[in-house]
Amino acid sequence: MVVGIFIQFAGLDLRAKQFADMKRGLRTDGRLVLHGHRPEQIGSGTGGPRNAENMYTEAELHKVFAGWTIERIASYDCDQTSGRAHVGKAALIDFVARKASTASMAHMP
Repeated sequence: MVVGIFIQFAGLDLRAKQFADMKRGLRTDGRLVLHGHRPEQIGSGTGGPRNAENMYTEAELHKVFAGWTIERIASYDCDQTSGRAHVGKAALIDFVARKASTASMAHMP
């Protein structure tokens, strides 16, 4: 299992490397769990990256992890209270996916 929680402070180039490392690090049927902010977080004043491109969207995660079994993908808003800078509404996303076998991925379009 690989877990990434609020790791979105990396730019796009580093994130591409992070995702590639996550994919490589998991065995077949291994599970990836990501939790973080969505671009709607910008301007909320409740924490998160300053750049929208550092945040996750459902479309991006579907694209990056095409061929994987998505067990949960959810975009939602919630109230948070985790330190002085993180109080109020937060635009969040959860992503849980299981790595498919190479054989099953070979049959994907």
